[in-house]
Amino acid sequence: MTTLDTSTRSVPRTTARGKLGIIRQFTPNWFAATMGTGILSVSLGQFPEYAVVFGAGELLWFFNILLFTTFTLIYATRWVRHPEEAKRVFGHPVMSMFFGCIPMGLATILNGFLIFGIAHIGERAVDIAYSLWWLDVALSVGCGLAIPFMMFTRQSHAMEQMTSVWLLPVVASEVAAVSGGLLLPHIADMSSQLSILLASYVLWALSVPLAMCILVVLFLRMALHKLPPANMAASSWLALGPIGTGALGMFVLSANATDILAAFGFGAVASAVSGASLILGVVLWGYGLWWLAMAVMITIRYFRNGVPFNLGWWGYTFPLGVYAVATLRLGHIFPVASIAVFAEILVVALALIWLVVAARTVRGVWLGQMFADPSLELRSA
Repeated sequence: MTTLDTSTRSVPRTTARGKLGIIRQFTPNWFAATMGTGILSVSLGQFPEYAVVFGAGELLWFFNILLFTTFTLIYATRWVRHPEEAKRVFGHPVMSMFFGCIPMGLATILNGFLIFGIAHIGERAVDIAYSLWWLDVALSVGCGLAIPFMMFTRQSHAMEQMTSVWLLPVVASEVAAVSGGLLLPHIADMSSQLSILLASYVLWALSVPLAMCILVVLFLRMALHKLPPANMAASSWLALGPIGTGALGMFVLSANATDILAAFGFGAVASAVSGASLILGVVLWGYGLWWLAMAVMITIRYFRNGVPFNLGWWGYTFPLGVYAVATLRLGHIFPVASIAVFAEILVVALALIWLVVAARTVRGVWLGQMFADPSLELRSA
């Protein structure tokens, strides 16, 4: 059986650093950098009482807007200049999964408009976030349907090659659900609030149950075939993503569901819906502790033998970030000191990991080692 090379391999410096070479080799996994940068900005934005921390989050948000815009322009240019080559990504069993990074990266930006933008442009920030949210919903649902359909119809998969990157196109919908929950308190129109609330619960349902099914298969795959190769080491953290995001989604929706449902005559069930959401969020958060501990142990094992750097290292950031924000939210709901301390430790760890991964990425770009599209080799594989 032929094993497809799923890593982001080095290419000659002269090719990679040329503008045309970068465009031709640009892949959607670059948007994982916007996810990692965005979730760090959101995490730091949870500390408005610390001006330096909050300000750092705000600067990262501005930088992430620039990063996302740049990546979007480069990738769009590739589709215009090299459409036939760009289409090959849909047949690649790994690279295609990273389309889910695009709406998830966008979600961190729209969340930033609610956290940081209102202080700069007032209610216009809410209007922008509202418009971006519906775009994010469309992209998330599209990825969650299109990529699995490609898996079922045109891609080649095997159990021993399966990794948690399968989660990426699926998880985008629950990330959009979290953004919907964060948007709710800023929307004045009650009918729009109800629409966002219901859409967010549906988005959560489109993602979390399917993600849990994938985790079952992932558990079986690792038990039968052991860990993925070292170039996929960061994928061990991706399992934490849907769990942390699922918990965070339930926490933010629980906080707003009661008043919105009661306003439309659903007072009899409003408290039950809110309470059930809160309990489910706590259960998911607890489940995440197991995957967090497992990811740490697996990472230690990988790094004992050396792990080559590639864009996959951004997978260390977003899952940890959403779990950290979910923990911060849990600490606000239940004023338990140990939860708050644990959340702060997670945020510090996230910031340190981001610094390492960002520095290695910049170095790799300068050396011309970060641009290679493995889907271009599909025809000869």
